[in-house]
Amino acid sequence: MEALKISLILLLLTNLRSSTSSADNHRYNVGDPAPLFVNKVGPLNNPSSETYQYYELPFCRPDPVVHKKESLGEVLSGDRLTSALYKLNFRENRIAETLCHKKLEGDDVARFRDAVINDFYFQMYYDDLPFWGFVGKIEEDSWTLEENTPKYFLFKHVQFDVLYNGNQVIEIRAFSDPDQVVDITEDVGIDVKFTYSVTWNATSAAFETRMDRYSRASSLPILQQIHWFSFINSIVIIMLLMGLLTLLFMRRLKNDLRKCSTGDEEEEDKEVGWKYIHGDVFRCPQNLSLFCAVLGTGTQLLTLVCCLFVLVCFGVLYPYNRGTLGTALVTLYSVTSVVAGYTAASFHCQFAETGWERSVLLAGILYAGPFFVIVSILNVVAVSYGVTAALPSGTIMAIILIYAFLTIPLLALGGVLGYLFRSEFYAPCATKRYPREIPPLEWYRKTPFQMFLGGFLSFSAIVLELQHLYASLWGYKICTLPSILFLTFIILILLTTMLSVGLTYIQLSVEDHEWWWRSVLCGGSTAMFMLAYSIYFYLRSSMSGLLQLSFVIGYNGCMCYAFFLMLGTIGFCASLMFVRYIYRAVKSE
Repeated sequence: MEALKISLILLLLTNLRSSTSSADNHRYNVGDPAPLFVNKVGPLNNPSSETYQYYELPFCRPDPVVHKKESLGEVLSGDRLTSALYKLNFRENRIAETLCHKKLEGDDVARFRDAVINDFYFQMYYDDLPFWGFVGKIEEDSWTLEENTPKYFLFKHVQFDVLYNGNQVIEIRAFSDPDQVVDITEDVGIDVKFTYSVTWNATSAAFETRMDRYSRASSLPILQQIHWFSFINSIVIIMLLMGLLTLLFMRRLKNDLRKCSTGDEEEEDKEVGWKYIHGDVFRCPQNLSLFCAVLGTGTQLLTLVCCLFVLVCFGVLYPYNRGTLGTALVTLYSVTSVVAGYTAASFHCQFAETGWERSVLLAGILYAGPFFVIVSILNVVAVSYGVTAALPSGTIMAIILIYAFLTIPLLALGGVLGYLFRSEFYAPCATKRYPREIPPLEWYRKTPFQMFLGGFLSFSAIVLELQHLYASLWGYKICTLPSILFLTFIILILLTTMLSVGLTYIQLSVEDHEWWWRSVLCGGSTAMFMLAYSIYFYLRSSMSGLLQLSFVIGYNGCMCYAFFLMLGTIGFCASLMFVRYIYRAVKSE
């Protein structure tokens, strides 16, 4: 009986230990192995595209190499987590532990030297905490009169400093000892003994705040001042535009409406403007199916962005939540496709009861089609370079299946709902049978100049925050102030709305009734300045190479195209509300 009791107690203690010590809840007992994975290596200047799997360099490697099963978002972000020989058991110090003895051949030395020349770093994950280190160093001071070349050294020792609180890991850093190096200047075989040390220290920092240190560098007071300066700059531009619209447009608009309501024919004859084209202003736009597809896709992408901000508010998306952003983008795009189908079909059915299927089909490929083409081209380029930005065939097949079995059915469902709940287009004025001829326009009243004016004013209000966004996408800066980013997005919407209304009024005042497409083009023209600024950002950065350039232009092009569709939709909706408002006040003749 006593032996049975002892066995039950031991079994209970074992189960208790296994339930409280787990990598899933990030709690460990002394001596427990915490998950350590090596991820990737790459040049410091091109961290977003030119990254390679860790064992592309001849580091010490386990046999066999075990690859961690990754989510869709992790693969899309270029993560390739694999097992490592390092043993970092919880709260176990190690001093000068041998990792492996390795014979580096001439080719291995050359590969390491190329990595040192290009300032390669490595990235690892320990208990889901990312940390970095450098492969080697260059000593310019080693030049001699006989050899006018620098010396290249490979780090052979890594020092891990880990902080813990109770039974949880709080922080980890990796340092390379500059005194423990091996000369790799010449392509000669060498024997290297790779070692590492682990030091554990207690800290009072809470586990919930362990990610804060990654954003600390981006939260310096000087950077916060720049964020707030950008916000204040945007507010000032909004106030100036509101004042301009009030003084120049609204006052004149009120005068026009007053003359329309008085019925004074003598005063009306003196004015030639927007009220004379009331029979043409609500004419169905050209290329109706394409126009409806633009509105549907723009509404979908706007819904997607709003959902992303909601996820940020609920803490689902945060810096270094590995792969979550990519997964969220793919999932939300598929789910919100029902919005695209519904918007495209419902707007089409306001003008015609047939042909809405074509609008829905165009909405399904208007953004996804160019995006897939660009991503495919970039993937071919990435495969030729052998970088982790290249998507595996399994990931490509998964995306295709998601689009085929989730996106397309939801798009079709939205189209059917839009057709079933269709309504007639509300136009305050009857449309004439034949369109009125548009008088010749000066160059500053034509579409290109209005697009430049509308895009430049909106872009000038967000350019400082756009700099931080590009630095987060293509560099090491962490986007730690999503609230400022959200406010900037709201400001961009307000500016697009006001400018679209103002430019539409100017267009109608010169008796140009083809405002439908122009409101879309003027509203979305800010995206063209965003794309041009991305190229300027690349030229001023330390990024280099055809691979990085193609990724910057390709993915920024996709992002700016999405903004073009979103802002174009916002511009049209604002203009439509404005046009309906002013023509509702026009006296029917």
